[in-house]
Order: sequence, then C-alpha cells, then structure tokens
Amino acid sequence: MADHHHGQPPDGDGRRAGLGVGVGVGGAGAGGGGDLEIKEQDRLLPIANVGRIMKQILPPNAKISKEAKETMQECVSEFISFITGEASDKCHKEKRKTVNGDDVCWAFGALGFDDYVDPMRRYLHKYRELEGDRAAAAASSRGGGPGPGGGPPDHHPGSTSSAAGPSAAAGHFMFGAAMDRPDNTTSSRPF
Repeated sequence: MADHHHGQPPDGDGRRAGLGVGVGVGGAGAGGGGDLEIKEQDRLLPIANVGRIMKQILPPNAKISKEAKETMQECVSEFISFITGEASDKCHKEKRKTVNGDDVCWAFGALGFDDYVDPMRRYLHKYRELEGDRAAAAASSRGGGPGPGGGPPDHHPGSTSSAAGPSAAAGHFMFGAAMDRPDNTTSSRPF
C-alpha cells in the first residue's frame, strides 16, 4: 500500500493535498493565490442518496437521525476516495489514464478488503453483461445490426458509461449471498 492519503487530489509535485473544506488543491491552503477550492458538495455523496440506501436495510418504521446520515456520508465518501485513489495509483504506474472496474476490484484486494473482491467481480460481470445487452437492443432498435460492420456490439471492459442503467436491474444481488448467511441474524433485510 502506498504511503499517502487516497482520494485526495495530487498537488503539483504528485503529493496529495488535504481534502478538508477550504483547502486548496495546490496544497497551499485557503488564501493560497489562485488555488481551486474543493466544495463539500463535490467531495461528498448526496446525503439524500446516502439516507435512501441506509433506509433500505432498516425496518420500515425505523428513523435515521441527521447526524447518522452525515456521519455515514463522510464515511462512504472517504471509503470511495480511498479505494479509487489506490486504483488510480495503479493506473498511473501502468501509464493509463482511465480507471476501470477491474482496477477497482484490484484495489479492494490490495487494500485488504478481500471479502469485497468476489462480490465486486460478480457485480462487474453482471454490469458488463447488461451493458452489452442494452447496446445490442439499442443498435437493433435503430435498425442497424448488432454492431459496426454487422459484428457484435462494441463492448469495452471496464466501461462505466451509465450510472443508473444496469445497477437498477441488478438490484442487490452483489451482497445477497452474504446477507443470507446463517450467521447473519438480521431478519429485516429486503434482499
């Protein structure tokens, strides 16, 4: 694992600057002549989305405090930045500019989140299947063949061009098996 804080934008010489609100990207801090500011809304997931995800796992009559949502918002945003930073470092070392799903799966393992690697790989596989199906359906609805030149549709491994597409159809299958384990005694889970 690298010796820096993941998810934080690198400054001019490759080091990572702090992500606190009001800290400039250039590492000079607030008031550091011409530095871009990282707004809280740009570094955190929308709190409404976080709350909606939290509610899915709770009984219907459960309430979630604002403090709990804000705490979870900070945690998940930092977690995503941490994993993405490691994946980005891998891409940088390999002289690639695009982080793909395989890089994210690799980062989970490299950072010790081994229990997440297989579910993420299954999700990524299902995502790619659904993306391919959707591309083929779109091509046929336009009257074109299955892809350019009549071949199979263009399919780019690691493509994440649609944020809302297949994940909705895939549902919660990613962690469904883990939730059904005998040692998991929470009965209110919707999956």
